[in-house]
Amino acid sequence: MPMLKRPDGEIYHEEFGNGFPILLFAPGGLRSRLEMWHHPATEPKRTWCDWTDVLASKYRVVAMDQRNAGQSKCAIGADHGWDTYAADHLALMDHLGHRKFHVLGACIGGSFCLKAAQVAPDRVMSAVLQNPIGLHPEHPGYFPEGHIAWSAEKRAERPDLDEAAIRGFGQNMWGGDFVFCVDRDFVRHCPAPTMLLPGTDIPHPAATSDELARLLPGVEVVHQWRGPEFMEEQRMRVTAFLDRHTPK
Repeated sequence: MPMLKRPDGEIYHEEFGNGFPILLFAPGGLRSRLEMWHHPATEPKRTWCDWTDVLASKYRVVAMDQRNAGQSKCAIGADHGWDTYAADHLALMDHLGHRKFHVLGACIGGSFCLKAAQVAPDRVMSAVLQNPIGLHPEHPGYFPEGHIAWSAEKRAERPDLDEAAIRGFGQNMWGGDFVFCVDRDFVRHCPAPTMLLPGTDIPHPAATSDELARLLPGVEVVHQWRGPEFMEEQRMRVTAFLDRHTPK
């Protein structure tokens, strides 16, 4: 089982295809895990491409279970937050020998992408933000309340976890605004070329995507991407964007 050893646990990951590397951040909030990319065998197809499959024809695709999701298990500290996840992401790419890479993230993955671009601007060649999360102006409690439910799940699985540490972690993750991980000033000066596939609902607010579209320098926006009728358009636009920004 491919596991990255971290100082406080281990991170499950898989690789697909060959070529220039791209690191995927799956949807699912704090439950983000690589299986979320795959279309269920007995259920309706997801509204997004399975990038582990679509991109593997020309890229080295790295997908992972985020810490404490899926098969990854790590500590939870009161001082943990977005930087903790970013450290996992860079450590994984170091472990696999990938100095420079693209990032593509859905849901919480959009924020992981922006954080990666902030902490490693010389390594992230481009970022695709699909259905990014943000603070909904009419539902500001959505993520803090969701964290309470997630915390109960974790404590049921691991009674040894410290409740105060989980609460502190939640404050670090969800105590901000906008996209939670970085501020608007960074987004205005984001060094990585970006593509945006906008969100439309409470966890992925249209208001957040609208603001990202206004602030990100030179961002390419794909307005119609969600659903079976746009799968091919989604695939073509994202692949073409990545191709343009892949070092020759």
